[in-house]
Amino acid sequence: MCRWLAYSGTPILLDELIYKPEHSLIDQSRHSRLGAETTNGDGFGVGWYTDPATDPLDPDERPALFHGVGPAWSNRNLYDLATHVRSHLFFAHIRASTGTGTAVQESNCHPFRYDRWLWMHNGLINRFHELRRELMLAVDPSLFPSIEGTTDSETMFYLALTLGLRDDPPGAVARMIGMVEAAADHHGIPNAINMTVAVSDGSSLWAFRYSTERASRSLFYSTEVEALRALHPEVRHLRLVSDETRIVVSEPLGDLPGAWNPVPEASYGVIQEDGNDAMHPLVPVAA
Repeated sequence: MCRWLAYSGTPILLDELIYKPEHSLIDQSRHSRLGAETTNGDGFGVGWYTDPATDPLDPDERPALFHGVGPAWSNRNLYDLATHVRSHLFFAHIRASTGTGTAVQESNCHPFRYDRWLWMHNGLINRFHELRRELMLAVDPSLFPSIEGTTDSETMFYLALTLGLRDDPPGAVARMIGMVEAAADHHGIPNAINMTVAVSDGSSLWAFRYSTERASRSLFYSTEVEALRALHPEVRHLRLVSDETRIVVSEPLGDLPGAWNPVPEASYGVIQEDGNDAMHPLVPVAA
């Protein structure tokens, strides 16, 4: 399917995670270990927020996006951008198209953006081509003109926006899942949805793992920095980031013992600026 990472913490250059780790996102684009496909070369994208400590944000300012339709491993512009852009909160995504109504084009590359919100996804809505019309018609008419692509991922985003994402992200995602599962059940389609999703408003970061068949795509979160420093005092970069720094990834960026923890099945986590992070069960809700 796809591979992605989400970062929140001390501002760093994007290449610190996209290029430099042993099993970086660029390495995963060619040699994924846990994905449905080994190669993820059907486009890529990064989305990042400006650091409010150095560049105070206008309340209405949106995150920046950069998308490409080719493979990430050979894009010189991505490398140049990643070695010069520094951010405290950013998303990065490499895509493997599911092939049904998901052409390789910029408008189908993740992350997707609406106002200050970013969204990216790994997985699928099963037999999306059969459900697409019904699900698209459920999107709020005021939001519909903002849809640019043809993917199930973007449709899920706009359904979540319709169902209250801006006020209650966990509740909106639970209602979106419930709506998709109800539509699939109506059409006799099994295993309606499989997803790992990251979503942010520039302050908090939510990560979701769920599938109807309880066999979700892989998702991991980083161990608390303070604990990692105690385990690995020799690792220099752990001394350069705050205790609140967190990373969420489709698959670990390296083999540092104790660094990565699997997100439980049917769960979501929230990472907040005050470090008050938490993990919760994710239960679909009838929309």
